[in-house]
Amino acid sequence: EVHLVESGGGLVQPGGSLRLACTASGFPFSSSVISWVRQALGKGLEWVSSIRTDSGQTAYADSVKGRFTISADNAKNTLYLQLNSLKSEDTARYYCAIGSASTWSDIGYRGQGTQVTVSS
Repeated sequence: EVHLVESGGGLVQPGGSLRLACTASGFPFSSSVISWVRQALGKGLEWVSSIRTDSGQTAYADSVKGRFTISADNAKNTLYLQLNSLKSEDTARYYCAIGSASTWSDIGYRGQGTQVTVSS
C-alpha cells in the first residue's frame, strides 16, 4: 500500500524559508518520478516541482524556479522541498504525489499535505 506523509510546514514571514519532507513507502521510491503539488485556499491543485529519483533530474514551475529546490534521499525514501524567498502567494497546502507534472493527477497517489502560510 502506498503511503506518503508530508511534514515541515508552518507559518513563516515573507522572505523566509522552510524545508518540507515527504516520507514514502509502498512503491519503488528510488526509481520513480515524484512531485510536489500545492493548493491554495479556494484554488485548484498546482504542480510545483518533480524529480526523477534515479537520475536526480528535476523540473520546476516558473512560479517557483530559482526559489524552491527539490531533492530526494533514496536511502531514507524521503523527498524534500526547500522553500526560500517565500512570498504570500506561496501560501498553500503542499502535497507530495507520485508522478511527473503531466502524470501525477492521473496516477492519483498523494499524501495528506502540510500547510505553508507566508504572512507577516
